[in-house]
Amino acid sequence: MTEVIRVVLADDQHLVRSAFAMLITATPHMEVVGEACHGGEAVELARTARADVVVMDIRMPRLDGIEATRRIASDEDLAGVKVLVLTTYDTDEHIIEALRAGASGFLVKDTRPQDLLDAIRTVAAGEALLSPGPTARLIERVLRHPPGTVPATGRPGALGELSPREREVLTLVARGLNNTEIADALVLSPLTAKTHVSRIMGKLGARDRAQLVVLAYESGLIVPGGPGGA
Repeated sequence: MTEVIRVVLADDQHLVRSAFAMLITATPHMEVVGEACHGGEAVELARTARADVVVMDIRMPRLDGIEATRRIASDEDLAGVKVLVLTTYDTDEHIIEALRAGASGFLVKDTRPQDLLDAIRTVAAGEALLSPGPTARLIERVLRHPPGTVPATGRPGALGELSPREREVLTLVARGLNNTEIADALVLSPLTAKTHVSRIMGKLGARDRAQLVVLAYESGLIVPGGPGGA
């Protein structure tokens, strides 16, 4: 039996929430378990509604989506909750802050309905929504002059603990490749690629693949615009 994905929608625009809610409610194996108009409410609903995914607008009153994401990601009781952030434009530099805070990916608000549903399924399954296109370009631009900080749960110093193969895998993760694409690139089985990614996350203390991408850039493993970069 397929489990139902429990979704919380956080956006200060009622019409946006309503449109997303109708779409999700009409989709098999998904349900909307709460709607929030500000970040504080989103954090509370993530807990009380036992959400799997929070679709989070970045710009909201009282508490913005970035701080709400940070609070969810840092709460051990909410370890299973994934955050998918929304933005008006794919050039919004706040997206990087959201990824640093613990978001599993991002979408622009004018995305196609099917893409939204696919994105919810992707992050609910524990994967990061990181395509080799817009996300990689955004990360390259924003991290060209990194602030010298890393995700709160990351351990950049542990990069030296990675084996040569793990560093290769991390480089491909940072380019936005999924496990199957990594397996093809390195002539591995998808299961072996997945195992490598899981071990890298453990060694670096990363919450998910999105944080691995940021760590790869901020540690200097990937140089924006250089070999292996976006």
